[in-house]
Amino acid sequence: MLYLIGLGLADETDITVKGLEVVKKAERVYLEAYTSVLLVDKEKLVSILLQLPAIQEVFYGRDVIVADREAVESFSDDILAGADKLDVAFLVVGDPFGATTHTDLVLRARTLKIPTKTIPNASILSAIGATGLQLYNFGQTVSMVFFTDTWKPSSFYDRIAENQRIGLHTLVLLDIKVKEQSLENLARGRRVFEPPRYMTAAQCAQQMLETESSRKESVYSPDSLAVGVARIGADDQKMVAGTLRQLCSADLGPPLHSLVLLGRRTHDMEREFIAEFAVDLQVFNEVWSRDYKGKQ
Repeated sequence: MLYLIGLGLADETDITVKGLEVVKKAERVYLEAYTSVLLVDKEKLVSILLQLPAIQEVFYGRDVIVADREAVESFSDDILAGADKLDVAFLVVGDPFGATTHTDLVLRARTLKIPTKTIPNASILSAIGATGLQLYNFGQTVSMVFFTDTWKPSSFYDRIAENQRIGLHTLVLLDIKVKEQSLENLARGRRVFEPPRYMTAAQCAQQMLETESSRKESVYSPDSLAVGVARIGADDQKMVAGTLRQLCSADLGPPLHSLVLLGRRTHDMEREFIAEFAVDLQVFNEVWSRDYKGKQ
């Protein structure tokens, strides 16, 4: 059996009892380490990124094999080897199907007649409810990648526009770069990797405003209200509410960050909840009264 096991959002202890039982009996245990990372302290995080998952081995009671992007996408046969005769556990931060890569792994397993089982866990898609924003009022989730001087994709803008037209919130998932190669090293075939990078809510807000300035379709503005969140599910989770302009300079601390752009159908109860995290409550209330109140 191939088991896809969700680890939750904070640290190695967020695994479910059912998931931990599978891990302890599995013949091989893999930790997927590129679509997201566990919110652990620096030493633990470094151990994951350097493929030295000693902390997880101690907690899970097993050797843990770190599977990077190349291993999962190019060498999935190695992961699946023998899974028709023994148990293989594939650990995913958050929920197993929060990334399409894991759907592809299951499809490959099916082709090889390997049975699969999923053990779900919390993901950012559900945990974002901690902001007090009602999950029923969210539209399409979008992703924001790091812009470069020559590449500034704006497909996310069109999805946000569709959400905004019907008044729904937009959850923006932010880019992470783990074990990435520069174009030069990639072209020269050198296995030299760039330092890990994690987009912040402030960087996301800046890129959103840059895209609006370029597209000029008034999907949102510097005064649009948003909520920046960091380390949801951890003891030190942080949330900041304000305008996109304000969030451009907001410091939410270490990764991982996400951002929610509010839709006009924001309920009074949602407003009351997120006002607690306002950068400037007076500004927040002024913008709310002008642009959001009674707009449902």
